[in-house]
Amino acid sequence: MSDIAEIKVDGKTVELPVITGTEDEKAIDISKLRDLTGFVTLDTGFKNTGSTKSKITFLDGEKGILKYRGYSIEELAAKSSFLEVIYLIIYGDLPTQKQLEDLQADISKHTLIHEDMKKFFDGYPSRSHPMGQLGSLIFSLSTFYPECLKPNQTAEEQDLTIIKLLAKFPTIVSFVYKKSLGHPLIYPKNKYDYVTNFLWMTFGQRTEDYDVNPIVVNAMNKLLILHADHEQNCSASTVRIVGSSDCNLYASIAAGIAALWGPLHGGANQAVIDMLELIKADGGDTEKWIAKAKDKNDPFRMMGFGHRVYKNFDPRAKIIKKACDDILENLGIDDPILEIAKKLEEAALTDQYFIDRKLYPNVDFYSGIIYRALGFPSEMFTVLFALGRLPGWIAQWKEMHENKEPIGRPRQIYVGETDREFVELKDRK
Repeated sequence: MSDIAEIKVDGKTVELPVITGTEDEKAIDISKLRDLTGFVTLDTGFKNTGSTKSKITFLDGEKGILKYRGYSIEELAAKSSFLEVIYLIIYGDLPTQKQLEDLQADISKHTLIHEDMKKFFDGYPSRSHPMGQLGSLIFSLSTFYPECLKPNQTAEEQDLTIIKLLAKFPTIVSFVYKKSLGHPLIYPKNKYDYVTNFLWMTFGQRTEDYDVNPIVVNAMNKLLILHADHEQNCSASTVRIVGSSDCNLYASIAAGIAALWGPLHGGANQAVIDMLELIKADGGDTEKWIAKAKDKNDPFRMMGFGHRVYKNFDPRAKIIKKACDDILENLGIDDPILEIAKKLEEAALTDQYFIDRKLYPNVDFYSGIIYRALGFPSEMFTVLFALGRLPGWIAQWKEMHENKEPIGRPRQIYVGETDREFVELKDRK
């Protein structure tokens, strides 16, 4: 295949290089298109535009493939811990035993947050959304650790900033959850591993002992691994474009949190539970709501089915379905909402309407069910998504700096008014 693409504009033919990725993806490099022709491209939503070259994550939506740094998501979810995947995504390789122990030790030194941050918790309204709290708290880390603002940080300084964020993020997430309950905050115990420590801070009580269930630890590890990165999605590309202005890591991640908050991105698993609650309130007749979903004139849509990228199946959904079944069986959960979910799942997997349209249950469907089974309110689901996505955001920010990418500055096609005469205020009608 030729490594040159030709484009004809205004009677002029220009040649543009064709780039091939390591997984045989093809791209036309239009970096010099405007210089050569005076034209720019229009790609609303950037669905056909590659904004960067990346070594972090590969996905193939048609074939249902997802890999982190070349490792299949299936193998990572089955054989590794979330902390191993954190190391892999940020630093490029799976850690040795010593590297993993060193990472855990480094993180353990920084799990506490500054005591003054607790004043923010006191100031938030009791019913304020957890994502609003999370975004503002992560943003504020740059004020507590101003060394992150130093231009041209050394590799060691940058790594310390990364470690602090990895360490403090689970503490902040657990504090946000405790705030929603009106419960006293639980401090970290550094004898625990990364995920166990998070669960201890989240579900532990000052008044009694709490033994972290290994089944829950295993499920949380899988959930966080499955959400760790997903190529140039809305929040990841937000982190990169904000970071490209040489913005510090904490503020860049806070921008990613803001992007994730949108219901079209990270809010999907909360929308699943909201849908199930709606069906329950209507009497729990799933057949009625399945019929509504099939009716093209009905505005109702089934949440948690199908995916914008995966046109066949979501490989993460297959993995998390097993974890979901294990959680519900081992914890003995009796919840009418979950019974409704099982009926919808069965319909989606067997009904020809859903099969033909490839509307399979996706990772948001199962993750929402697991989080509910563990006792999290639906408002916390996107916060938990952010906890999983943190290493991906960090890796995207780090790679963008390593690539020395220029500040992001998309173009536009102006379609507004042309020259207009200014009218004095007194003469305007």
